[in-house]
Parts: sequence; C-alpha cells; structure tokens
Amino acid sequence: MGMSHRQFKDGVYEQLARIGKAVSAPKRIELLELICQGPRNVKVLARLTDLSVANASQHLKVLRAARLIDAEKKGLYVEYRLADESVGRYLLSTQSLADARLAEIRQLTHDFLEQRGALEPVNREELMRRVRDGDVVVLDVRPSEEYAAGHIPGAVSVPIGELKARLKELPKGKEIVAYCRGPYCIMSIEAVELLRKKGFRAQRMEQGVLDWRARGWRIEAGTKKAGR
Repeated sequence: MGMSHRQFKDGVYEQLARIGKAVSAPKRIELLELICQGPRNVKVLARLTDLSVANASQHLKVLRAARLIDAEKKGLYVEYRLADESVGRYLLSTQSLADARLAEIRQLTHDFLEQRGALEPVNREELMRRVRDGDVVVLDVRPSEEYAAGHIPGAVSVPIGELKARLKELPKGKEIVAYCRGPYCIMSIEAVELLRKKGFRAQRMEQGVLDWRARGWRIEAGTKKAGR
C-alpha cells in the first residue's frame, strides 16, 4: 500500500519543522549570523558568543544536522560555513519578520540606541544608494577576516579595535559611513561615536553584507588598505 495523503503531509511538515527547531535557541541564531559573515572555526565562534567550545560545538552540531551549515576540519579545529546563500536569506527574512511583528524587539532596539544617543532619522534607501554610488567613504568595521570573506564594494577595512589608531588614514573632508554585521551589531555604533568625537562627519548604515546579497548586489572579497 502506498503513502497516504496524511503520511505525506506529516512527513513534509516534520522536515520543515527541522529548520525551526534548529534556530529555536538564541545562541544558535547568533552563531548562524556570525557564520553568515564568513567561515569561522569553533574556537572563534565560541569566543564571539561567550560560549565554551564544547557548548558551541553542540549548537553547531544542531545547525549542521538541519543542513544550514557545512563543516570542514582545518588544523586543530573544525571550520563552519553556510550551506549556501539561501540560508542567509532565510536569516534575513526571520529578522525582518521579527522586527515587523514583535514590538519587544523594536523596543529593545529603540531603548539601546536612545541610550547611546544613536537615534536619528536616516533614509535607509537613500543611504544605501549613496554607498553604492561611491558618494561617501565606507568603513567596514568588522574583523578583517570577515571583510576578506565578503564586503560591500569600495568599502575600506578598519576593524573597530584599530579605528582610533588609524584615524589619520581617513579624509576629514568627506562623509564617512560605517557598517558591520547588521541591525543588531554595535561595532558601527561605536565607530560613529568615535568618529564624531574626533570631528568627522559620520553615520551608521544598519544594513550589511547579508542585506547587500539579498538585493542581488555585488559583493567583493579580498583586502584593501585605507585611504582613497
């Protein structure tokens, strides 16, 4: 006897639920977001998420079982990367849905930005257009390995930890736009705070590489020195 209609539907929805179960833990969503920035080994991922290597490995095992990420042994540790770009689009859609439907996430974001004095009206689409057209100096303040894995064309790599020491490399006469991993990443907020204190015209772009890819826009890889 063949598969019944009910068995077919139950089977399909059980498989769909595997994705939801895989991202049901906050730390797994954070790990997935980090891997969207570029391949990382478990030791680095554990440090960035304040997890032990053992706990990070367990969370990554779940993500891998749902086929959201792939793994490859590199030296002493296993390196993790996205299974494909559709995973990044899925994460971006999840963030967009949460922002639209959950007042709590909007309130958390508002309160944090207000506390940092970073609440300001920004035309996001206009800012992205200016970045894309090269009308501003664009700083990628993520770690250099994330920049090398993929960055917005024309962006200059100045990791947030190096910014204060490298201010002389930046032109004071041009507007500077800083970006990092996305709307919940604070590195670009810290960058803009520092730049403004030092007399630069600067603002933050919430969108990052993940948003750029989702729009079908070109992403560059490799390194580039500051100074334009």
